[in-house]
Amino acid sequence: MFGRRRKIISRGEAVYLFAPGKDCAEDFLFLTAGSRSFHHPWVYPATDIKRYRAYLDRLENGFAKGFCVARNADDALVGVININDPIMGGFRSASLGYYGGAPYSGRGYMSEGLALVLDQAFTVMDFHRLEANIQPENVASLALVKRLGFRKEGYSPAFLKVGGEWRDHERWAMLAEEWIAVHTRPEADAHVSGRVTQVV
Repeated sequence: MFGRRRKIISRGEAVYLFAPGKDCAEDFLFLTAGSRSFHHPWVYPATDIKRYRAYLDRLENGFAKGFCVARNADDALVGVININDPIMGGFRSASLGYYGGAPYSGRGYMSEGLALVLDQAFTVMDFHRLEANIQPENVASLALVKRLGFRKEGYSPAFLKVGGEWRDHERWAMLAEEWIAVHTRPEADAHVSGRVTQVV
């Protein structure tokens, strides 16, 4: 039922992307509030309606581009991916943020969802470079970017303030040409990790 209301951006084998909006507030907050212990201390997404509205305002004002990840089988919201602080022009770069729901961890949904976002970013939105800044102890997040082919570029002490504390981060990055060379085949318009992506 939810799929009919959602503005679907692209679809993979197991998940699809849709744009966050007021209509999905309940699903979003159910996911984040139920995954607090799973997310902390890595990320602190909105867990109440006031902060969710602030998140939507941030998207509306162009400070980030948001993607919700939903499961094809039942339209369940399984995670959220954001392209934060985009700068276009000669830079065309941004940083990535993402969080999955605890009940859906380890099933490959965020891997496919992030692959769909990267495909959108590099083939539709005209980004040149995306960076993922990850705390060294966040083993699952490091495994995710490694699996998708990100390169480690460096280590930055006290790089980002997360949960009220300045935390060290590893910097991982992907260039458009790196993604396209591996994930786009000449005979097809859109592929993600060998899987056909339906853009709607």
